[in-house]
Amino acid sequence: MKQEHIDAGEEIQRRTGRTFYLATRFLPERVRNPTHVLYAFFRIADEVVDDADGVPPAEQAAELERLREEALGEREPDGPVLTAFQELRERHAIPEESIDEFVDAMKTDIEKSRYRSYEELEAYMRGSAAAVGVMMTAIMDPESRETALPHAIKLGEAFQMTNFLRDVREDIVERDRIYLPGETLRAHGVTDAQIERLEMDESFAAAMAEELRRTEELYREGVAGIRYLPEDCQLPVLLAAVLYAEHHRLIRKQGYDVLSEEPSLSTARKLYCLAKTRWHWHWNRDPEAVFRRVSAVPPVETGRPSPEHGEGIPTR
Repeated sequence: MKQEHIDAGEEIQRRTGRTFYLATRFLPERVRNPTHVLYAFFRIADEVVDDADGVPPAEQAAELERLREEALGEREPDGPVLTAFQELRERHAIPEESIDEFVDAMKTDIEKSRYRSYEELEAYMRGSAAAVGVMMTAIMDPESRETALPHAIKLGEAFQMTNFLRDVREDIVERDRIYLPGETLRAHGVTDAQIERLEMDESFAAAMAEELRRTEELYREGVAGIRYLPEDCQLPVLLAAVLYAEHHRLIRKQGYDVLSEEPSLSTARKLYCLAKTRWHWHWNRDPEAVFRRVSAVPPVETGRPSPEHGEGIPTR
């Protein structure tokens, strides 16, 4: 890939995915440069539907189909990112079905804005988060892709669920979307209308707490597979997991109120997490042990957050 094509991808990632970009910087160059391109491709497709104010659904779908053809090498690429992505797909044997699944998931966002169950949401993530996990595994090229892949998919789903939980306010205000499973909301007496009004109460806090616990199990399953990645990729992936999961600490600290204010990691907090993770990694190269020690995900033995991980549901 030409350096200017890589640079174009890196600029998109640096601008739009600062948390993941920080972890990406620790990847070896052979993986770091393809990751910039992959992320930029994902972002370009995502922006077709996320920044589509006033664009008719048919035009959004047509643009995604054009991106699909370019990504699959069926059309001349338009711009440096798609040019680099075509080369990347061929070099690393990225499965065509993963590209199809990803674009299909983006098309889902054009028409679908609510999910009745976690199974429905999981089906959506199979095209978005899971496909991303497949592509990242391909460029890391572990000794046994078959062993690493299921864990990579779970970790990708964990990252996406954290984004959904963090971005509830942004998704409803800017895009009229709710990614919290309807069955969880109904079980706690929360309605779509309540979220649309940004109305925080104990019922919404309980629904958020349930989905946090579900997401944290995905982290545990995903992190368990980091040991199967090449050694020079393990710490960067672990850092990404620690940084994304750190949003859970903020969500709990806010009493699960993501409707009034979106939790956001400060630069200082990111650097603290980075330094703490690297220090423990220096002494112990077991990804699961380090994750248990430094992350905001509570120990599985208790299933309850300790004071270090944040407070429980508020009683107010």
